[in-house]
Amino acid sequence: MTQTNYNVDICIIGAGSAGLSIASGAAQLGRSVVLFEANEMGGDCLNSGCVPSKALIAAGKAAYAQTSGEKYGIKPVSPKVDFEAVKTHIKGVIEQIAPVDSQERFEGLGCTVIREYAHFTDSKTVESKSTRVKAKRFVIATGSRASAPPIPGLDETPYLTNETVFDVDRLPEHLIIIGAGPIGFELGQTFRRLGSEVTIIDVAAPLGRNEPEHAKVLIEALEEEDVKFLAPAKTKQIKTKKYKTKSGVSVELEDGTKIDGSHLLVAAGRTPVLEKLSLDKAGVNYDKGGIETDDALRTSNPKIYAAGDVVKGMGGLTHAAGFHAGQLIKNFYFMPPLLGSFFAKAEIQRMPAAIYSEPELANIGLSEKDAREQHGDDVRAVSWSFEENDRAIAERKTEGGIKIVATKKGKVLGASVVGEGAGEVIQMLSLAMSSGIKISGLAQFISPYPTRTEIVKRAAGSWYTDTIFSEKTRKLAGIMTKLQ
Repeated sequence: MTQTNYNVDICIIGAGSAGLSIASGAAQLGRSVVLFEANEMGGDCLNSGCVPSKALIAAGKAAYAQTSGEKYGIKPVSPKVDFEAVKTHIKGVIEQIAPVDSQERFEGLGCTVIREYAHFTDSKTVESKSTRVKAKRFVIATGSRASAPPIPGLDETPYLTNETVFDVDRLPEHLIIIGAGPIGFELGQTFRRLGSEVTIIDVAAPLGRNEPEHAKVLIEALEEEDVKFLAPAKTKQIKTKKYKTKSGVSVELEDGTKIDGSHLLVAAGRTPVLEKLSLDKAGVNYDKGGIETDDALRTSNPKIYAAGDVVKGMGGLTHAAGFHAGQLIKNFYFMPPLLGSFFAKAEIQRMPAAIYSEPELANIGLSEKDAREQHGDDVRAVSWSFEENDRAIAERKTEGGIKIVATKKGKVLGASVVGEGAGEVIQMLSLAMSSGIKISGLAQFISPYPTRTEIVKRAAGSWYTDTIFSEKTRKLAGIMTKLQ
């Protein structure tokens, strides 16, 4: 086959969150763009990650609402779940968002979209079956996929991942989940609400990197809904076994415990998609953790950059991929080429993350433990509970609260929020950390009443409670009263 040759400003491999954002930005700036994607436009987030999981979570919330209205004076009823209709709902959500990520849209922006696998043939050339591209810059944005832990028998046992769970043939009777991370929590709670029995297994304690008191709130919430946790626990082997009248799975733990289920979901981490790229030919350093880059996302080949999940130590989140894209566009087209030391960096210290279970758990920056390890005694933490938040009280959802970690001079180092809408609340802390707003600024913003985000102001305000109401200030108030 004769190949079509292109010589363009930028060539991007991967049409997921990072690749599409870079392609869109470059094209709208009038740059010539070739974009390769061998699978679905939109990548993991649209087709098998963020979008379908949140659509499924919404269905689970609707089912759970029918069972949990008694505290509001609403008689609980048992929901009737039509799982095929639930899957239709999920597909409908994907279809509604898909045009934004479609090949037609990006071709309309001026991109050349090639729906084939691409690989490097040398340090400055990328090829696919029909195309050869030379470019001023290349960006690798191939994302990640679910990884499978080395558990004996797993490779011989049918199992689900985030890529296949939304097309499961029937509602699982008993869903066993390997992995007590965000995917395990979100899908575990949701399938339980839809009617599945759910057991979550992990070699480590659940949510071990989060603030312990906040992790406990979320774990207990799922346990109250009868999600079972076996963690920390080491899996000895997995095998296919009859479950009632159909084929299922059996999991045996090192302590002899055996769990039989109808379906197995592996949600134990992700691995970057690097195969077929021929990175060695391009002089790009990488290992199983991803592509090695500097703070500006440049690889060992100065013409080649990486963005999103494929970047070692700096990916893993859709909004991180979007942030990478923005930084690259800024560096490519808005920074003088001789000012490399001033490049916009892809810092992850202020990257928020959220688990969209109910309640939600969100965090940013350093935990209190990590902050004390890095900053020693120059650390202070303040907390506030949703039990003292009027909106939470009105909604009868007072579990959880906020913790803000800062230096003693008030520089915010990190925060954690657990409770209804935690993913929304954490954005106040993200703004503070990205804009250099200190505790004093968080204590002074005006929050509409009653809102959950008011908890940020209340926690920040508590930083000054001892100072404002000290004996010295009491005396000062007395003096000022006499002078008036």
